[in-house]
Amino acid sequence: MATGSSATGIDILYSGSQKVLNAPPGTALISFSDKAKNKIYSRKTKPYSFYLDMKWLANFWGCDDKPRMYHHTTPVISLFSLRESLALIAEEGLENSWRRHRDVTAYLHGRLQGLGLQLFVKDPTLRLPTVTTIAVPAGYDWRDIVKYLMDHFSIEITGGLGPSLGKVLRIGLLGCNATRENVDRVIEALQEALQRCPRNKL
Repeated sequence: MATGSSATGIDILYSGSQKVLNAPPGTALISFSDKAKNKIYSRKTKPYSFYLDMKWLANFWGCDDKPRMYHHTTPVISLFSLRESLALIAEEGLENSWRRHRDVTAYLHGRLQGLGLQLFVKDPTLRLPTVTTIAVPAGYDWRDIVKYLMDHFSIEITGGLGPSLGKVLRIGLLGCNATRENVDRVIEALQEALQRCPRNKL
């Protein structure tokens, strides 16, 4: 999978450190193509937000030849955490990490379907290798299932957002959590929740 902006045609690429990178929330990685950088440096109006002034941030991080201007106090611990997380990914290998996420998620899909649960996204080519959505089983309140898993197994899954609220459950397998052992734990917890949670049979 190509990730460079020239290979993908993506001008601005960003992510949060708390996603598959395994670091605590608080830092964000962002990359700009040459086209995007030229746009930033040639703009005639000031950005609406001081916090998102990319020209100023670029200067702060030493991306130009100008004297450095103060912008913010850097969260040093967050940067050290991010550095270690990236080192772990480098140790595993990027391709290996991608493969592990795909394989473990495929295993999760099979186990969920074995319970009789329906994957919300029907087309396999459109499913994410990190977050799986399943249709809330008929007669159940998604909140009961989420609460049961947390109360009895200390496993946190969540419901849908926006138009999918009340319709789906979301299970994330990101970073170090993407293991078959964790899938087995989630399936065991879901199986028990479906047996114990109240169900409206109408």
